[in-house]
Amino acid sequence: MNKVAFTTLGCKTNQVETDMLSGLFKKAGYEVVDFGVVADVYVINTCSVTHLGERKSRQLIRRATRRNSEAVVVVTGCYAQTGPDAVASIPGVSLVIGTQQRGQIIELVEKVRQSNQPLYLVGDIMTAREFEDIPFYESSSRTRAVLKIQEGCENFCSYCIIPYARGPLRSRQPESVLAEARKLIQAGYREIVLAGIHLGAYGHDLQEDFSLATIVGQILDLDGLERLRLGSVEPTEVTGELVDLMVNNPKLCRHLHIPLQGGCDEILRAMNRHYITFEYKKLIQYLKFEIPDIFISTDLIVGFPGETDEQFEEAYNFVRQIDLAGVHVFPYSQRQGTPAAQMPNQVAAEIKDQRSKRMIELASEKARNFAAQYIGEAATVLFEMVDGGWAEGFTGNYIRVFVPADETVVGKILTVRLLEVTEDGLNGEIIGI
Repeated sequence: MNKVAFTTLGCKTNQVETDMLSGLFKKAGYEVVDFGVVADVYVINTCSVTHLGERKSRQLIRRATRRNSEAVVVVTGCYAQTGPDAVASIPGVSLVIGTQQRGQIIELVEKVRQSNQPLYLVGDIMTAREFEDIPFYESSSRTRAVLKIQEGCENFCSYCIIPYARGPLRSRQPESVLAEARKLIQAGYREIVLAGIHLGAYGHDLQEDFSLATIVGQILDLDGLERLRLGSVEPTEVTGELVDLMVNNPKLCRHLHIPLQGGCDEILRAMNRHYITFEYKKLIQYLKFEIPDIFISTDLIVGFPGETDEQFEEAYNFVRQIDLAGVHVFPYSQRQGTPAAQMPNQVAAEIKDQRSKRMIELASEKARNFAAQYIGEAATVLFEMVDGGWAEGFTGNYIRVFVPADETVVGKILTVRLLEVTEDGLNGEIIGI
């Protein structure tokens, strides 16, 4: 039996795409093995969001070629799309397919193996018009499944390479989304997470008045669904309809990831973000009023070109003021081909590092404060793994919880008494099913 090994860099969307490709190989009779062992085919699903992601991608490609010089080495994902020539120039790369044509990966791998000639098939992603619908096959996990329903982004934030890697907006057809959700429910998944490159734009390219809230409502009506969670949604796309669903349907997890990116208005304008800090603050206040226990997380870039000490302090104080449970902090990474890469006054690496550390400390403080509100309360937790006698899982509003337990709790939703704040979440004890 032929063996295939995968490795994935980047976002949750990349991971779900790897899972879909893994299913195609399993269906074709391949054995999926760990990336650290000798395989006949290696698939590296790359990231181009940061320089670090691209560098790690190149390292993993070289690692695969060293492990088995006779293997077919496939490179896909965002870095393959934006830097196909750089990828193809790495000795040992057999197949480069970017962010399209992945549904044909088995046929392409077989063509490379038969011809013993490399294939470089990265096309113009800006001409893509259809969502590449690769159906779910199987997974060893039965806890949480990520369901990709949208592709592409047209926001063109000045720092971001993703629109050039993923192309225009394409939504998965509602019938396909619902069919896939039913398969995941029947397969035993307790929670489904909706994902996309620009999730809040779901439906914009479909029939009139079809939106993310529409498809969420339809999924919530499916028999057997226990939990539905949303991926990242832009501040301008958190609609009243979406909030009403979260208020009125306990199956929709009370958790939203709403990227902020910049904490002062001058930087937001330079980023080409389409809101100001006042509007973002009002949105958070509205959500906390409607859904007091909602977990709101965000992304924040520090050290954007031209960011002064005063602007960083403004951003720091803004983040301190608003009611966030999680803040993912990123130092600005210069991406060639984006407007921000050509902006003057690029911030020095050591300054970005200092600012990142301060913001991360604030983020940790806010996370602890949010978790501490729930000490002494009971919550339902979906357990995902056990390590060293401690089971780990998440509440519906995305608090990470640890309890002393064995493997028998994995995949179960159990009631837990929350007892104490830890560095990573809350410790608790199981009190019922």
